[in-house]
Amino acid sequence: MEIRLLGPQIGVEVRGVDVKTMDDDAFGRIYQAWLDHNVMCVRGQDLTIPDFIRYSERFGPVTPHPSKSTRHPEHPKITFLGINKFDADGKLRDEIYRRGAEGWHTDGAYNQAPFKATQLYALAVPSRGGNTMFANAYAAYDSLPQRLKDRLDGVIGAFSYGGRRGKARLLNPEDQDWQPVYHPIIRIHPETGRKSLYFDPGKIVDFVGVERAEGDALIAELKERMITRRRVPSQMGKGRHRDLGQSLFLSPRRRRLSARGGPHPLAGLDQRFRGRGARRGRGVALH
Repeated sequence: MEIRLLGPQIGVEVRGVDVKTMDDDAFGRIYQAWLDHNVMCVRGQDLTIPDFIRYSERFGPVTPHPSKSTRHPEHPKITFLGINKFDADGKLRDEIYRRGAEGWHTDGAYNQAPFKATQLYALAVPSRGGNTMFANAYAAYDSLPQRLKDRLDGVIGAFSYGGRRGKARLLNPEDQDWQPVYHPIIRIHPETGRKSLYFDPGKIVDFVGVERAEGDALIAELKERMITRRRVPSQMGKGRHRDLGQSLFLSPRRRRLSARGGPHPLAGLDQRFRGRGARRGRGVALH
């Protein structure tokens, strides 16, 4: 097995392993590399859907995404990305085509138990466009000025699926009334013990006990500090798409933020799961 860094602050690539047959020692190396480097790409895999689910469940219990319309009909733990882009009349469904392509986000902030990670199995990748970028939430916290660390200490954020927009087009009508959930803006990872900034500008509604005007200013400042270029590695954000087919991507949801560089026709399988202790606020997020 070969493990290679992809950037100074985030990203690692794994080659020379078959995740279907690897033993516990090999998995332990993969798991630790993911903990250490936040985002991981495992190259050259050939998986069935049951293979993919079994591999993912080694990281923790698998949770279906709330968008029921994009779930696999026989395997609801699996979410399809990039399929069913057209409606019955042949019109492009913008909510599908642009899904995740606009704005920085972390998956699962809307859940009371945040996702430990999100995993993607890339089956078909575009020849251009669709670049995915990641930002390191550990580094974002470490670089905050002390006055901001002090201001955010103990601050709780209210998050919902649609954020301040309210309703979300991907959700079914019966799921639109999404009640906010509450998470600390500064979190401590239960396995690494490191502090990180837990923040999603698209899903946050308010900060508890903070006036809206001050909250708006905090959101603007935190977004700017989270995604500065030195925390967004070009190696992950602008990879050569032709080389990424049949690769597994694993990213933590509590210690990184991600965004795609534009709409893309990706037809992969996106699987989201939570780890043990998530109900006690110990989940991590990936994309």
